[in-house]
Amino acid sequence: MKFTTASLKTLTKKINYSTALGILLSIILFAFIIAFAANDPLSFINLTGLAIVIGGTIAAILLSYPLKDIKHGLKSIKLIFFYEDLNPEKEANEIVAVAQMWFNKDKVSIENTIDNINNPYLKTGFQLIVDNTPVEDILSLLKWRIARLRAKEKAEANIFYSLAAYSPAFGMLGTLIGMINMLQIIELKDIAGISYNMGVALITTFYGLIMANLIFNPIAIKLERRTEQRIMIMSMIMEGITLIADRRSPSFVRETLRSFIMHYDNELKD
Repeated sequence: MKFTTASLKTLTKKINYSTALGILLSIILFAFIIAFAANDPLSFINLTGLAIVIGGTIAAILLSYPLKDIKHGLKSIKLIFFYEDLNPEKEANEIVAVAQMWFNKDKVSIENTIDNINNPYLKTGFQLIVDNTPVEDILSLLKWRIARLRAKEKAEANIFYSLAAYSPAFGMLGTLIGMINMLQIIELKDIAGISYNMGVALITTFYGLIMANLIFNPIAIKLERRTEQRIMIMSMIMEGITLIADRRSPSFVRETLRSFIMHYDNELKD
């Protein structure tokens, strides 16, 4: 019996519409600010303030993380623009098929099936079953693989949480610099100098808040959501593998996996 949950279709390289909509609304917001909330649109452009926020944030993140982790984090940005091919039905059907083979003691068919599986986590589980690995060892290894994935992808999300924390801080730093410079020249009654430094003081905070709340925090949250979706599917696979290793009936395996898919559909569909 095949799983046919309609809402869990393969999503290979389809645009993530919530990301696209968020970007569109951000552009509309900026256009509204420039068109209706500013006397002079150029007042929102301050290269000195932008350099303070961007330069300080980059310097802080380089001090906080190894360059290798930063590269991995930056590569993960593309993941928020497209859905990943997450199709638990496919894995569930393969698990049920192998459960039937294992129940019939057909190791040859299982080995042939393993060769055609693309999911490395699922392939590892089936190979452990064929090798007659104890259930406790199978469970331990599969849990370790989940923990390793969670730690790796959490580190990528943490980079963007750090960026979200640093950018407003350097915005405040720019504000302090602008205020200090303004106080130094206020006695000279240099209106042009006072206006310039006031602009630096205010716009850097604006830049920092925008970067934190419209760029870095949303990316981090999106990456964390993706990780939870992947872990839920891996947990389903782990449960199916351990049931097969325990020689549970194929119908019991199928019904157990169906409950996982229903939970996935209710809790994590996008």
